[in-house]
Amino acid sequence: MGQSKTRMIAEAGVAIAIAQVLSFITLFHMPQGGSIKAASLVPLMIFAYRWGGTRGIWAGVVYGVLHFLLGFKSSIHYLSIILDYLVAYGAIGVCGYFKDNITGLVSGSIVAIALRWFASVTSGAVVFASYAPQGQNPWIYSMIYNASYMVPDGILNIIVLLFVYQGVKRGLNRSA
Repeated sequence: MGQSKTRMIAEAGVAIAIAQVLSFITLFHMPQGGSIKAASLVPLMIFAYRWGGTRGIWAGVVYGVLHFLLGFKSSIHYLSIILDYLVAYGAIGVCGYFKDNITGLVSGSIVAIALRWFASVTSGAVVFASYAPQGQNPWIYSMIYNASYMVPDGILNIIVLLFVYQGVKRGLNRSA
């Protein structure tokens, strides 16, 4: 295994660990699951921008497994595990397919967070349909419910990413 691959795996482990620690800092928690965290997606996004989308997706999936094992569980239905943890957090790595300039950081982050939202909406409409008020379409309910915490969480993550990315990038390039 080359030094670059070893470094990439080590950085993935650190990004996943930092993301998990940040996920324990909950700013707001929804009644049926989902919450606004202390910018816990930023380490995964930085890893994805640094190492690319494919590796970012894998780091997100590994984080999803860890987050499921260590975090609050609103469901243990297999579709919820797949969509809310593996697919949703894997989608965060998609931002690594965008350039690491200011436009790419913002647009890549928006796309990644939107894909995460779509995975959770699908899970909500399929697994949690019974939570929708009587007569309301479960898809509409899931869209609104998931957007109510993912939009503020996404905005927080993008703002923090924009503040820290250049400094982190300089630091990583110095130590390379």
